Amino acid sequence: MLTGLDYAMDDADHGPPRYRCGDLEIDVGRHRVLRGGTELALEPKAYGVLLELVRRRGGVVTRDALLDAVWGHRHVTPAVLNRIIALLRRELGDEADRPRLIRTVHGVGYEFIGAAVAETKGDLRAAVIEAPAALDVRPAAVGAATAMPMRAARSTLARTARGLTLAVVLLAIALSALLAWPPSPHSQSGAPDVAPVPVRSVAVLPLVDAGGTDRRFFSDGLSENLITTLSQYPGLKVIGRRSSFLFRDSTESAAVIGAKLGVAHLVEGSVQQVGDEVRVSIELIRSADGAVVWTKRFDRPYTDLFALQDEIALAVAGALQVKLLHAMPSMVEAGRPASGNLAAYEAYLRATAEMSGDASQVGKAIEYFEQATRADPGYAQAWSWLGFARTMNARSDRDREKVRARYAQAREAIETALRLQPEFGQAHAIRANWLGMAEHDWDGALAEFRVALRLVPDNDPTHGAVSRLLATLGRIDEAIVERRKYIAGDPLAAFARIYLAQLLASRGRLDEAAASLRDADERILDRASYLRDWSIDEGAYLAILRGDAAAALAAIETTQPGPWRTRWHALAQQVGSDQAAADAALQGLLEADARGKGDAYTIARVHALRGDADRAFEWLQRDIERDGTAVHYVLFDPLLLRFRDDARFAAYCRQAGLPPPQSSEALGIDEIRAAIARR
Repeated sequence: MLTGLDYAMDDADHGPPRYRCGDLEIDVGRHRVLRGGTELALEPKAYGVLLELVRRRGGVVTRDALLDAVWGHRHVTPAVLNRIIALLRRELGDEADRPRLIRTVHGVGYEFIGAAVAETKGDLRAAVIEAPAALDVRPAAVGAATAMPMRAARSTLARTARGLTLAVVLLAIALSALLAWPPSPHSQSGAPDVAPVPVRSVAVLPLVDAGGTDRRFFSDGLSENLITTLSQYPGLKVIGRRSSFLFRDSTESAAVIGAKLGVAHLVEGSVQQVGDEVRVSIELIRSADGAVVWTKRFDRPYTDLFALQDEIALAVAGALQVKLLHAMPSMVEAGRPASGNLAAYEAYLRATAEMSGDASQVGKAIEYFEQATRADPGYAQAWSWLGFARTMNARSDRDREKVRARYAQAREAIETALRLQPEFGQAHAIRANWLGMAEHDWDGALAEFRVALRLVPDNDPTHGAVSRLLATLGRIDEAIVERRKYIAGDPLAAFARIYLAQLLASRGRLDEAAASLRDADERILDRASYLRDWSIDEGAYLAILRGDAAAALAAIETTQPGPWRTRWHALAQQVGSDQAAADAALQGLLEADARGKGDAYTIARVHALRGDADRAFEWLQRDIERDGTAVHYVLFDPLLLRFRDDARFAAYCRQAGLPPPQSSEALGIDEIRAAIARR
């Protein structure tokens, strides 16, 4: 067995060697690994494991041998080695189920199977060991399986959640005690120093799969269930799904992820199904240094454990003297049918996966939700989200009769959910959304949101939805508070910071709005995303409010060509000195409208910028006769609020069921510019 001392002796004969395998190079002298000429940012232990495997290439290195050689087997669990192997596979572009470099020999250890070449300074001759053919090493039984790599596998498989959800609740209880441990003050990850984060804070990264099957919808559902469970604990900051799931298959270190999410701990895990059994491996990682502070593996058969899991969780909670904020999440809150109907549950998870995609998938989601409710007519959560999907689908149709029919179907589904489960918070939030969209019953919607907020956890997206409604009602300061609550639970949601910028701008806080847009830009990972153009457009809007046409036009020119660029360009032209260009831009909008591709709300705003109240209200009326887009924005739109005292504005608000414009906390553009001039 080679030890750390053996490394030095082995290298002394000919000087520090280099190992090459395709585009991979291990430079022992400089303790670095390069791939395609680029140095990999490996942890020291990962470097040590890779070097040990390469030195012993052609043979299996046992887990104990690796732990002895690299860690001295002191205070280290096998789960740490699992994490290091997963990290290496990510960095090397390897896959557990189709290995090119590192093969898992289940129950034994690992083998380096790449074609390696060893070179030394004293002897340039190379010894080449040909790699054996890649093997299918997926286990035939769970008993032979090893823990799955975290964040390195693709997506997870499981046919049901019965066994899996027990693991989720057990983890939630154990985690509540573990989170009291303070993080290490020193980071060994190489990540930059970050501001202190709450000790009792955690993000659940999406559970991963090494089974080679395509059922990610299931693992994502299991991950969301865990987030829901953890969110019941008082004083525990739990990051929402949207931000946590951005780190699916991430190669970033625990320190970097923890800093971006603002948490002290990460939960990582994996799922493997073999036959009629399933294995779930869970780790609690300390963000500061990547240390595994708790790990557990759960092997469960596919038996009915939905009811049993809550009993076990409460028993463990009592033993740990952990007090929940509410009772343990009910079946419906956790997304499971109270009946335990697994076919309905799987259809539900497939539907929610479709809802997480783009808007074009709503129709497919509706099909799956309907399938879930047919399989289990008592499935309250499936009914509620079916109502939400139908509401969103109704908005996409311009046929008034079809819209009314779809809204009626949506209402039926939502009311069914509330009859089945009157205290289901998300169903109340979904009903609030329906009341605003279908009925413009703003007071009723706000009352429903208030009920929902009493029933959902702090990180629930309902905070974002109620912020939108409060803005619609002109209650901007409350809207800002709720928007910030949403951001606290979903810190990487760029769109939420763009919305915040809109709210701040409506209060004349343009510098703060600009800062919020900069924060959003830092969180937009895909530079081709629509979010990038949206953020740029909102930045141009701030320039328009300041009267800076040149800055607005320059920004708009960097966005993708299309209808939105045309609309923002027309708005920006109105604050410039080129009257001909302003007139031409307006004419272009009018011609597009005549072709059936218009935007009455934008045309109303253009007229407002031109100071033409008559035509602004004319186009607002056209908008409300079409789809009522403007209704959701007029009470925090500084361009239109310059006509706050016009009797026609009050009449418009009465027609739309809105409060009078004088009640809005937002400022008009003239007030904003006057405040700027006084500075």
